[in-house]
Amino acid sequence: MNWVPRLSIVTTETAPTLEAVAALAGVSRSTVSRVVNGSTRVTPEAVTAVNEAIEQLAYVPNRAARTLASRHTNTIALVIPENTAKFFADPYFASVIQGVAMYLANTDYTLTLLIASETDPEKTRRYLQGGNVDGALILSHHSDDRSFTQLTKSLPVVFGGRPMSQEGTDNYIVDVDNVDAAARATRHLIEHGRRRIATITGPQNMAAGIDRVEGWRVAVTEAGLEPGPLEIGDFTPTSGADAMRRMLAAGAPFDAVFVASAQMASGALGVLREHGLRVPEDVSIITIDNDWFAQNATPPLTTIDQPSMVQGSTIAEVLVRRLRGEDVERTTLIPTTLVERASV
Repeated sequence: MNWVPRLSIVTTETAPTLEAVAALAGVSRSTVSRVVNGSTRVTPEAVTAVNEAIEQLAYVPNRAARTLASRHTNTIALVIPENTAKFFADPYFASVIQGVAMYLANTDYTLTLLIASETDPEKTRRYLQGGNVDGALILSHHSDDRSFTQLTKSLPVVFGGRPMSQEGTDNYIVDVDNVDAAARATRHLIEHGRRRIATITGPQNMAAGIDRVEGWRVAVTEAGLEPGPLEIGDFTPTSGADAMRRMLAAGAPFDAVFVASAQMASGALGVLREHGLRVPEDVSIITIDNDWFAQNATPPLTTIDQPSMVQGSTIAEVLVRRLRGEDVERTTLIPTTLVERASV
């Protein structure tokens, strides 16, 4: 005898339940649960009946209940330990996020963005370890962000950029070779006849800032040149301008400058212009990042392009592959390219 569904179940004004689907399909609640969760231990007839009932009732599976049962959230966190002002001003972050989102669009994972410096780092860490996400991507890591390297003991994590702390043995990293990129940029200045090469470097509590200084020193030393003046910025245009003012006030000669980010280079370029110095006739400038700042400077900046959108998609891919149990390399390096423009 065929079971006939009660109208009160079909026409209820509340959200349809698993029990309602089971009643309409004429199967047990556990059978509906197995179909919803993709189990193969269900007959084709039951699968058809359940799917028809789901469609008729417009049933949406309870993700919270499925999470409790499977211990999976299908959520990945992207953690950026920066303040909101710097986050929204830096096109690098937007490009990386776009790469992450484009990759995850073809998976079952959704993305949660955490701008961690706006909250208590311990609060962020507790959230990440509290079963709310399946894994985390950490971008723009600083030496004082130690709690994020500790996460690797309890959560699958991939770092976009080498973390300062090497605590633990479970670090998975997607990065460019910053030493090589800086050395390549500096060699380009040398090849164009520059002999007194200064640098404006990034913050020294970040691996990218440290590695780019090292690359500049490597290229200058191997060419047998005396290093030019060195000033430190924080990857922002204002810090690049301030560093250039300090450099000019100090009076040490230089005929070229390697600037560790295009944002800082755009700030430094404006100060050179204020002091009547021509680029590249008096001072050549080369930088890293092929973003809006490099492309729209006057003159446009010669740069080392680190493809940040590719970096974003790659860190997402590495984490998803880890979550699927696949073997992946501990360190993945993204190739860079030299883009020649009018500043050298």
